[in-house]
Amino acid sequence: MSPAWKALIVLAAYALGAVPFGLVLTRLFTGRDVRAVGSGNIGASNVARAAGKKLGVLTLVLDAAKASIPMLLMRALLADEGPAVAERWMIAVGLAAFLGHLYPVWLGFKGGKGVATALGVFAVLAPIPALLALVTFGAAYAATRVPAVGSLSGTAVCCLGAIVQTMLARGGASAAFASPVPWAALFVTLFIYLRHRANIARLLQGAENKV
Repeated sequence: MSPAWKALIVLAAYALGAVPFGLVLTRLFTGRDVRAVGSGNIGASNVARAAGKKLGVLTLVLDAAKASIPMLLMRALLADEGPAVAERWMIAVGLAAFLGHLYPVWLGFKGGKGVATALGVFAVLAPIPALLALVTFGAAYAATRVPAVGSLSGTAVCCLGAIVQTMLARGGASAAFASPVPWAALFVTLFIYLRHRANIARLLQGAENKV
């Protein structure tokens, strides 16, 4: 596949990642603008507040799929170019979808916090850490009833798990960080924590909203 086609697929992944499924579903089924409810976020947690848990779960699935499906497609398309090339471009596609969710062109670059889309990225790159992250989110949320605590805890577990998985697969830290996987994990985690700055401030003040 030519570099131009690869770049075009990355751009298409950004455009797909920029689709605000939470906003669309809430408007379609309730007529409400999810940005005017609760935290104002377009992600699954706020959709659950605005339109119910079923639509919140559907938003989670769709926001994850808009990263994982393009990644799997890219990996399949580049299978004959070798695993290293396929991995690099697959990660580029996943990060493009992730950034599309955070900075969607369709909403004036004002998007969500990226947790579900990051889960879609990790589900392909590091499935076991992604599963552990879901368990961590569930446990932290059940204990606190604060979605941000679950999201931040799950993200940290997923990032650490992806790095450890790569170290084990490649035989050490130096070989692991020669792979783009740990760097992608750190990149995604940094952006998620930055997008949760206000939540972290409220948590420190004991003022974060519960659901």
